Amino acid sequence: MTDTTAPVVISCGEPAGIGPEIAAAAWSALRGAVPMVWMGDPRHLPPATPHRVIETANEVAEVGDAALPVLAHPFPQPATPGVPDPANAQGVIDVIAASVELVRRGGASALCTAPIHKQALIEGAGFAYPGHTEYLAALAGDGQRAVMMLASDQLRVVPATIHIALEDVPQALTPALLRETIEITHADLRTRFGVASPRLAVAGLNPHAGEGGTMGRQELTWIAPLLDAMRGEGFDLRGPLPADTMFHAAARAQYDAAIAMYHDQALIPIKTLDFDRGVNVTLGLPFIRTSPDHGTAFDIAGKGTANPTSMIEAIRLAARMAGL
Repeated sequence: MTDTTAPVVISCGEPAGIGPEIAAAAWSALRGAVPMVWMGDPRHLPPATPHRVIETANEVAEVGDAALPVLAHPFPQPATPGVPDPANAQGVIDVIAASVELVRRGGASALCTAPIHKQALIEGAGFAYPGHTEYLAALAGDGQRAVMMLASDQLRVVPATIHIALEDVPQALTPALLRETIEITHADLRTRFGVASPRLAVAGLNPHAGEGGTMGRQELTWIAPLLDAMRGEGFDLRGPLPADTMFHAAARAQYDAAIAMYHDQALIPIKTLDFDRGVNVTLGLPFIRTSPDHGTAFDIAGKGTANPTSMIEAIRLAARMAGL
């Protein structure tokens, strides 16, 4: 059982990216409001960051507001901003796994992950997963399927398929996958977000949701029948809806979350509406995980110009979900 007085653990992410500096900035903004601990190599933090290495997460309260508590995980090499080092790739992966283990054994209330660079992990350590979300699902075990939600005050959206090529979406998008995505989203809106009766809007796969079969027939042959069947089971579903008309303000007022069919159909609207405050939330896991909704930003790493707002919002949301 997770102790809800335990801190949020922040995994370091790619040390050559902006992860360490936005974590330090988030701690500075939230210290005193959210208990947190950073896991990684202290050498990778910005040089001026006040921090204190601790042995266990139980010591976070003792550190207080004076320094960022750090659970040290030494890496083979220091970090050069903007230049990922293959020698550090396995360290990034190991910190994610150790952070998950900390949450699962109750030492932390929730996990907030800094951005990783998948290419660096593949080249440096043979990383076998399409992304963070899929790796977290593997760490959860028992064939757990994770669902990616992007959330802000203006919109929550969930892509049914995630890190695959657009040409592969029609084959990957099956009735079983869409049903499971809807079920996991519905369940976590109730248990993690406190939405008693979730209303879900479901996008069509094709332009204009197929327009009666003239632009694709998936909506007619199985998407609409599936949604009808699930309505009969008590789910409050709208759709399939044309994706180009379901994200304006009046439409968003009619649902608690939108289910999209593929990555960009989901991420373009939320990044347009609220780029800096969007948060990545992984649903369907036996632990809470959030992340800023952006990447490593190698082009600005180490320059002190990275905007920490999404990281701050990710930590705040993790804390709220954990009841801190």
